[in-house]
Amino acid sequence: MSDIRKIVILTGAGVSSESGIDTFRAEGGLWEQHRVEDVATPEAFERDPDLVLRFYDMRREAIQTKAPNAAHLALARLDAEWAGDLLIVTQNVDDLHERAGARRVLHMHGEHLSVWCTACDARSRWTETLIERPPCPECGEPALRPDIVWFGEMPYRMDDIFAALEDADLFVSIGTSGAVYPAAGFVRNARELGAATLELNLEPSQGTGWVDEARHGPATQVVSDWVEEILGPPR
Repeated sequence: MSDIRKIVILTGAGVSSESGIDTFRAEGGLWEQHRVEDVATPEAFERDPDLVLRFYDMRREAIQTKAPNAAHLALARLDAEWAGDLLIVTQNVDDLHERAGARRVLHMHGEHLSVWCTACDARSRWTETLIERPPCPECGEPALRPDIVWFGEMPYRMDDIFAALEDADLFVSIGTSGAVYPAAGFVRNARELGAATLELNLEPSQGTGWVDEARHGPATQVVSDWVEEILGPPR
């Protein structure tokens, strides 16, 4: 690791699953109760806003009852102690990275604890329900929607992500299926740009063939072990 200074980490649902947060594609997971088309597209929100708002109100409430696990804590330690560049790009819409203490985090798919006002374009932290159409904290209009990137919408801050990938010495994919684009393409982008690549996942992903090294097991184990290899035992 002596030649590694700039690290980009991609985290997916597998990082938060051990905290009791449903994974996106797992059998019995969150989306099996609802078709994606019914709750996670702009068209769904236009067609049945009450259904969509209730769905995200429940998710927002549930997220706040969960706690960071050892994988989140290990990455927060890496964030605090790594002297070089670090960016944690997460596909997750929970705030467990931040609650664990990580600061260099980019939410490419939005956040449950944030709302977006379609009237004034402001984004605000939000922990309550939306079903009653509360006013925007900035402009007062009842035009709030979940600040979530739905299918058919562009993920956030893609220019920043690709700039980080271009400079990265090491790209680490953690807890991802390798099936959801554009994030699924990051490992290939990073490898073609010259970064070393590592996968830490419960099982081989669809992107395993692009990594230099893969370690498989629960995130709480493999992530904690990897961070300890880099930083040494906690003091």
